[in-house]
This record gives sequence, C-alpha cells and structure tokens, in this order.
Amino acid sequence: MTVAASGARILDGEKVAAAMRAETASLVRAFVGEGRQGPRLDVILAGENPASLIYVRNKARAAEEVGILAEVHRLPAGATEGELLDLIASLNASDDVDGILVQMPLPDGIDPRKAIFAVDPAKDVDGFHPANSGRLWAGEDVLAPCTPSGIMELLDREGIRVEGREAVVIGRSEIVGKPMAALLLRRHATVTICHSRTADLALVCSRAEILVAAVGKAALVTGDFIRRGAVVIDVGMNRVTDPEEASRLFDGDPGRIEQVRSKGHTLVGDVHPAQARRKAGALTPVPGGVGPLTIAALLRNTMTAARARRGRR
Repeated sequence: MTVAASGARILDGEKVAAAMRAETASLVRAFVGEGRQGPRLDVILAGENPASLIYVRNKARAAEEVGILAEVHRLPAGATEGELLDLIASLNASDDVDGILVQMPLPDGIDPRKAIFAVDPAKDVDGFHPANSGRLWAGEDVLAPCTPSGIMELLDREGIRVEGREAVVIGRSEIVGKPMAALLLRRHATVTICHSRTADLALVCSRAEILVAAVGKAALVTGDFIRRGAVVIDVGMNRVTDPEEASRLFDGDPGRIEQVRSKGHTLVGDVHPAQARRKAGALTPVPGGVGPLTIAALLRNTMTAARARRGRR
C-alpha cells in the first residue's frame, strides 16, 4: 500500500498478487511432494489477436513460475467452430488436464458461448460455465471468475471491510460485473449493478462506499461519481494516444506524457485517475492494480481444480 500525493490510498495489486502466487507455489510443491502429478493448465488461443498473444504468454509464464505445467494450443485465424469444440472435448477427456482456458476474443464465426459451455465445469478455471455461475449465486464453493476473485482478495488483504457497506458495480458482464456483485453479496454488502441504461449513473455511483468500474470506457468515472473517501476499484484498461488528453487525465504527469510520445500510448482505466485521487479514500492504479490479481486468481483456480479432481484419490 502507498499513498498518493493527494492523500488517496493506492491499493497495490502487484504486491497482493505476488503473495497469492507465492501461496499457490507452496501448495503446488506440497501437492507434488505427496506423490501426485503437478497441476496442468491448457490454454487455447485461436487467431492472431495481438493483445491475446501477450495475455496468453503472460499467463503461461506465470503458471510455470509457480510450478504449474502450461500447455498452449494455437488454432489459426481460419479455424472453424467445430475444430475448437473438438479440441475442448479432447482436453475435457484427458485426465492429465486440470484447467482449460479459452482465450477471448475468438475469431469471427465462432460463438464464444458455445466454447464456454463446452468446457468441463470441473476444469473451468475461468469460472464462466453456467454451472459454475449458478453455484456461485447459490453461495457454494466454486471456481469463480478470476478478476472478481482477485478483487475480493485485494479488499481482504488491504483490510477493507465489505460487510454492511454499500457497493456499486458498473458493468453487468458475465466475466466481471455479475460475479463481482455475487461475491460482494456473499460478503454481506448491499449491492447495486449499473449499466449503460442506468438513469442518473453518477448519482447512483456517488452513494457507493465501494465502487467497482468495469465498463471498458476510458475515464468514464469522474469525480462526480465518487463519494468522498470511497474505495474505488478500476477494472478498465484503455489506451490514451493523445498527449494533451494524457496531461488532463494525469494532472500533467510528465511520465505519462512521455509514454504517449515514446510508445504511442499510455494506459488509463475506466476511472479518471486525477479526479479519483482527489476524492477516493482508496484506489487501484492502472496498470498495477487489478490486472496482476486476475492472473494470480487463475493460478489459484488451477491448483484448486487439481486438488478437487486428483488431490483426494
């Protein structure tokens, strides 16, 4: 944890994620030390999306660092839906595979829902299968989606109370918004889910003691959305390519402006960083906030899946 110049508490996702990874590595060593095969994560990458290539490489590297075997299956951009479903079926049938992750987005012509529904729920380390979603809302132990799981870990490890507080989640996706709301409800928060058709969005958000922004729109959440002293969790990851815009968003931070000039962009979340620092009590940075937690939670889910499938045999 650090404190910004304006006084806002900066929640260090990198630090919490490192602790989570270290714990998973310890569990893997103990698991293997009991004479069991080490956990295995299989990642399917279809097409040539540049961002997906980076994400998959980072996930595979992180898995190997904690002792999880990572196998990446590449399908060309022209791969058919049938080929993808056949691959998923073969991984479902393999007793060596503990976790299956289908990297999104998929190429045109492939229905992502069919791919998600095809994964064995016991190996669904993304937590997207409807069987896992249903169990999550039913309050059962489950492989929960990684980003919301990582956020809950951050709140816990930073000593942020959830019970009894008013929480607002902006975004209703199956990946973040809905499972985030479910996890907050399980911890006895009072939860509101907002979306593109919410009337008076800023007014609704300004009631939140815990505000989670996951909409994919750069700096949508301005100071008017933020209750003074609120905990603000910024899930967004957006590119800013204009130096003047970067200057406005980051209060003239020369480092951010230089990033735009040298790299062609800098990253901003769904929350206006300068305005949030002036009003929030605690805030996740972008980058270095939620992103590392997502991968750490994925590794933990893979270890959990391995124990559930093979640990008690």
